[in-house]
Amino acid sequence: MTDTRPIPTFDDEPASAGRKLCIICSKGSLDMAYPGLILANAALGEGIETHLFFTFWGYEIINKKTMAKLQFSPVGNPASHMPTAVSGLPGMQSMATRMMKAQIEALDVPAVPEFLDMIKDAGGHLWACRMSADMMKLTQDDLYERIDGVIGATEFIEISAGAQTLFV
Repeated sequence: MTDTRPIPTFDDEPASAGRKLCIICSKGSLDMAYPGLILANAALGEGIETHLFFTFWGYEIINKKTMAKLQFSPVGNPASHMPTAVSGLPGMQSMATRMMKAQIEALDVPAVPEFLDMIKDAGGHLWACRMSADMMKLTQDDLYERIDGVIGATEFIEISAGAQTLFV
């Protein structure tokens, strides 16, 4: 089958010029950490200004104590294709986490702390939610050392003005 769609043309200005992506990372399990990190890395690779905002359980991704130990739970996850009665057995979360980490490593995708380093090295911005910090009694010292700051929702709304915003 021949593709008959017209070939797009581009101006002299790159498509990424003036674009901004903001990603709200609200979940802290292993399988939910990677979508935001991968999208941020891809956007930065295209020259798009990128901001990640970590809130609620997304704090697990930037918490020094948990960021390297994220888990994957198959319980209640229909995409795991495992019956809930089986996925809830002792040891299943550890087994599922080991399997997922092995698959991620086989694809040469970095672990979460290294991925955060890559994003920062590429010019990405990492923001922690003030309310979540207060709720969890965490300070900036408890977080990944390259966080740009702990900010409130209104500050993030200002940062995200005009951006494509994704909620993960």
